[in-house]
Amino acid sequence: MGFLSLFARSAPTLVRLPSGSFTVDREGCLLMGTLPSSFPVSLVRDIARQVLGAFSEAAAAQLPLAELVINYPSLKITARELRGGAVVFLSPKAPASPMRQS
Repeated sequence: MGFLSLFARSAPTLVRLPSGSFTVDREGCLLMGTLPSSFPVSLVRDIARQVLGAFSEAAAAQLPLAELVINYPSLKITARELRGGAVVFLSPKAPASPMRQS
């Protein structure tokens, strides 16, 4: 039994989809946010790092990028560039209602 417990995985923790926004400066430091306190700060940092990276890569390629919209099946992330920083909006999508058959 001890050998099998090496391969046992713990169940992943589910995170409730957030609704809110946050702003970050050009270094990725969180300035302000309206996300619930239960939302992990590590995920906010990861999202901010990816958004700032996309804006900086667009600037390096001399492409005008002012807004970034990422659509996941159940979450929409909208980010707007703010002089090197960004404001990021997170909004869960409502599940699609099943089609009524007549």
